[in-house]
Amino acid sequence: MRILLINPNSTQSMTDQAERSARSAALPTTVIEAINPTDTPRSIEGHADEAMAVPSMLQLIREGETKGFDAYVVACFDDPGLDAAREVAGGPVFGICQAAVQVAMTISKRFSIVTTLPRSVPIIEDLVQEYGATHHCRRVRSIDMPVLALEENACHTEDTLVQEIERAKREDHAEAIVLGCAGMSELCERLEQRCGLPVIDGVTAAVKLAEAYVSAGYRTSKAGAYDYPRVK
Repeated sequence: MRILLINPNSTQSMTDQAERSARSAALPTTVIEAINPTDTPRSIEGHADEAMAVPSMLQLIREGETKGFDAYVVACFDDPGLDAAREVAGGPVFGICQAAVQVAMTISKRFSIVTTLPRSVPIIEDLVQEYGATHHCRRVRSIDMPVLALEENACHTEDTLVQEIERAKREDHAEAIVLGCAGMSELCERLEQRCGLPVIDGVTAAVKLAEAYVSAGYRTSKAGAYDYPRVK
């Protein structure tokens, strides 16, 4: 099967990291192709960034449809344009927030999400509510670090995440942690080892769900809300 991973921002290094995480999780028979637009914000931090990123992301999915991809992963934790992407695609489309939340609800009773900037907290809280996980998600936390700063000092980023995860364990009684940014994906295993509880990366979760859905033959319903856009 072929999965197209789309990083909606224009930072190639983040796309490369997400691609490494996706390929390390995928089955040997799964082909992962990762891509990002070149005309979108360098990072997505707020509603305006999301709005500017969606048109180019949809165009990449349209191109993916002509190339025969079986599924799509939107590698931004805000899940920008997810409903629109599902209208455009025939195969299943996975946002990494929704995928991670689904996994967290399956393997734990209560979990917390750790994201980047405080401004992302209400956006993610709204997504958690939309995905029916409010009772299980005890808190959305922020390490107060811009997305692009995650790569500048990996050791500092990891230590900062460990401190926040330990607070989540102590204050939220979290049984699992969801990493609230695709740029954190390669720290997942180390954070698990240091903190002693499941740490869920949305890129990995989305890839594994994509493999399962494609293997089962599930495709996006075109019977109503996710029907292809009307030609105008």
